[in-house]
Amino acid sequence: MLETSARLLRLLSLLQIPRVWTGAELAERLEVGPRTVRRDIDKLRNLGYPVEATSGVPGYRLGRGADLPPLLLDDDEAVAVAVGLRAAAAGTVAGVAESSVSALAKLERLLPSRLRHRVGLFQQVAVLPAGGPEVDPDTLTAVAAACRDHQRLRFDYRGHDGTETVRHTEPHRLVHTGRRWYLVAWDVDREDWRTFRVDRLSPRVPTGPRFTPREPPAEAGRYTARSVSVSAYRHRARFVIEAPAPVVADRISATVGVVEPLDDHRCALDTGANSLDELVLYVALLGHRFTVTGPPEVVAHVRELTARLAAATPADSR
Repeated sequence: MLETSARLLRLLSLLQIPRVWTGAELAERLEVGPRTVRRDIDKLRNLGYPVEATSGVPGYRLGRGADLPPLLLDDDEAVAVAVGLRAAAAGTVAGVAESSVSALAKLERLLPSRLRHRVGLFQQVAVLPAGGPEVDPDTLTAVAAACRDHQRLRFDYRGHDGTETVRHTEPHRLVHTGRRWYLVAWDVDREDWRTFRVDRLSPRVPTGPRFTPREPPAEAGRYTARSVSVSAYRHRARFVIEAPAPVVADRISATVGVVEPLDDHRCALDTGANSLDELVLYVALLGHRFTVTGPPEVVAHVRELTARLAAATPADSR
């Protein structure tokens, strides 16, 4: 039979699994009687853990308290948290870097030597600053809560040209590209899906009424990638590239273009730019044969650019 302190830790570990435990189940796992389980539950409550007794199906679960009690993490969870905190220290959420470093220092002091060594290996990995605009954590929290609770969200939005508008949305999902945070949402006034940069919006509280979620146009990450890499630019084009999709995707980030395999040897690239020269030369510099399928102005520009480059080559003097 486990000693009292070890049994309490084991009980706490079980209660951290998100489910309802009956007294009989806990007694069986801990190899004690129901009365001992009830006494141990009371001890955890006295230590500040919000152990709730559920109605309906009688049992226990760990609820939310006013204070943050200590958490029990297994080895892999502890390493994952440490790595995540290290990455967050170079992230794009305002004010989080200092808190992440402080939390990581506290965690590392508590780690046993075997885990401290594993986490220490990641200290050899340089984490470059994301370089994107910072996002207010309160804004991020408010938007995430509206997505989770399916509540309409109104916010002031500043477009890329500085224009201020008020948007009424049904928020669907937050997407982080590594440099920027985006919100994928149904724009109620425009009756269409839109992608908004979170650093450019200011939520208006309180949030609106609940809504029934719509079927999104595509998986949120893929929709965002297409929105920020294609739709946001003045010129857009589709190219067929004579190379396997994985080879091209290795050179194209999600915020630059969308790569789709056509077969084992070819893929399609949808991308955009504010300059036709930049658009065409970027694809040409990938180093693979390609065909531009449209639109017509891009096809015409490829021909013009080809002629311009050919004219720059000295004539054969032989």
